[in-house]
Amino acid sequence: MTSLTKELIDLLTLERIEDGLYRGQSRNLVGKRVFGGQVLGQALMAASYTVENRPAHSLHAYFLFGGDINAPIVYEVDKLRDGKSFSSRCVKAIQHGRVIFQAMVSFAEPEEGLEYQMDAPDYPLAKDLPNEEKLKGSLIKFVPENLRAAFQRRRHIEIAPINPSNPFDPQPEAPSQAHYLRTWDKIDGEHDTIALHQAIAAFCSDFTLLSTALRPHGLSWISPSLQSASIDHAMYFHKPFRVDEWLLYDMEATQTAASRGLNFGRMWQDGQLVCSTTQEGLNRLREVDLGRA
Repeated sequence: MTSLTKELIDLLTLERIEDGLYRGQSRNLVGKRVFGGQVLGQALMAASYTVENRPAHSLHAYFLFGGDINAPIVYEVDKLRDGKSFSSRCVKAIQHGRVIFQAMVSFAEPEEGLEYQMDAPDYPLAKDLPNEEKLKGSLIKFVPENLRAAFQRRRHIEIAPINPSNPFDPQPEAPSQAHYLRTWDKIDGEHDTIALHQAIAAFCSDFTLLSTALRPHGLSWISPSLQSASIDHAMYFHKPFRVDEWLLYDMEATQTAASRGLNFGRMWQDGQLVCSTTQEGLNRLREVDLGRA
């Protein structure tokens, strides 16, 4: 197993302090604040530690404050309900004495029932696309010198974009994007659990979803006039999947208004819709900022 996959597993594996209380470490993954996907994945793992033999089927979360990358995060899990079919948990992420994130997570017994899904999108296969590592070489001339080290740093997952754009020279385009994703290595042994696969999917779901609503405006996460942040995040787990095999993440934005953008995502594997995501994000232009916090 490469160091990147091991680092990701270690990041999402929490230290137990006592029943319902866990500690996770922080990493500098996207800048000065803790990456939202890290908190999503860690919170989902914390909740899963308190439930036996039931996979998560939904997560609804709010990002309340930016996290400190130099400090650990404590996750407090409240057991709200354990019924015959469903278990409900409330998770609070606490750092420096305040709640920076809160989520509700629901777990369900696997069962048979009605089956329907929308048609899978028709995209090229992952094996026919260059991954993000190869594409970065063609963009390096656009990257300011002070950002090149961060830009060239490898992600903890492999990504193969389907409709890549240049974040350093964004142009108005359709409010949609898609990419394939997977871990660099197979996950096996004691780590090969449904909870970890779900937590890694949650981690990955936050990488580009927010930027989908920026595309029709010719903006990107690097645009100097933009203040951008995740506000909330919901994720639904429909069917079993593996994050060490290619997942197709298809994203679209339906609206930008009031300095917010609404984004939707769907993860597919082998033609099956396995996860759905929804996220509202702050997309505020600093030139028109009226001093709001």
